[in-house]
Amino acid sequence: MLKLKQQVFEANMDLPRYGLVTFTWGNVSAIDRERGLVVIKPSGVAYETMKADDMVVVDMSGKVVEGEYRPSSDTATHLELYRRYPSLGGIVHTHSTHATAWAQAGLAIPALGTTHARLLLWRHSVYARVKRRRGAGRV
Repeated sequence: MLKLKQQVFEANMDLPRYGLVTFTWGNVSAIDRERGLVVIKPSGVAYETMKADDMVVVDMSGKVVEGEYRPSSDTATHLELYRRYPSLGGIVHTHSTHATAWAQAGLAIPALGTTHARLLLWRHSVYARVKRRRGAGRV
């Protein structure tokens, strides 16, 4: 587990280095499929003070088996993705400024080349449109 915790820590440290996260948002996880364990960033721990030992180890039901902190609030989503896609070895979840702005603009993701054309047979929305609620315009 030490090696996987170190790898997950280093990947998490790349997020602020490359401007892919704000505050403590975003996270990286990785799975040890033989043991059925996932290593994930702790919830709310600042990147500036985080250490490899702070990474949280959970089983596939989300129970913490190692670590002093709560796992990321996105743990359930990571676990579901690992269950559904057995070929996944790791997950990166960011809140990059550009991706967030693109999503908030409501723009579809265009196919920009042959790789995208194969993967995106049509333009995909980044998110479901939010319906206007009373008072939403005042935010």
